[in-house]
Amino acid sequence: MNSSHEIARTTLLRRGFALEYTTLAWNVVGIVVLAVAAISARSVALAGFGLDSLIEIGASTVVVWELSGTGAERQRRALRLIGGAFALLAVYLMVQSTVVLIAGYHPQPSLLGIVWTGVTAAAMLALAAGKARTGAALDNPVLRTEGKVTFVDGVLAAVVLLGLTLNSVLGWWWADPMGGYVIVFYAVREVREIYSGEH
Repeated sequence: MNSSHEIARTTLLRRGFALEYTTLAWNVVGIVVLAVAAISARSVALAGFGLDSLIEIGASTVVVWELSGTGAERQRRALRLIGGAFALLAVYLMVQSTVVLIAGYHPQPSLLGIVWTGVTAAAMLALAAGKARTGAALDNPVLRTEGKVTFVDGVLAAVVLLGLTLNSVLGWWWADPMGGYVIVFYAVREVREIYSGEH
């Protein structure tokens, strides 16, 4: 019975590592794609989404580190690091959205940006669901919490996609920064829960 439990746990750990390495690889490629798209379209939103990809890389690295070891203190430290990533994401989105709205900055349409954010939204939401299930099966709060970072990444990709599409089709340049405030609210809530010990 114990041997079967260990085999199941090992399988779940492998799945957790696979999910995190997939997330890491996707975001490394994404930084390059987003840099090209942001420069060609002069898009603050796409450049900002590249920064979000950096935060996701950091969060995934933390989970890989945590899954490689054991202990409550290691989990607490990993959760605090992920909480820091959420805080950075909230600050970045608040500043970016406010600056874009005040400046009235009008980015150029970006087909590359629309395609990449659309595919990224689907990929990140699928990865987030996998992390939530695997984290629950392992009873690992770090993997579950980082899955929420991935979920935010997917929602942010969808928000950026909506903003890029509305700007391209209707000229609604303000749609993207307004949507950013929705993600700020979610990220701040997660930071509060992590540091209050609710996770």
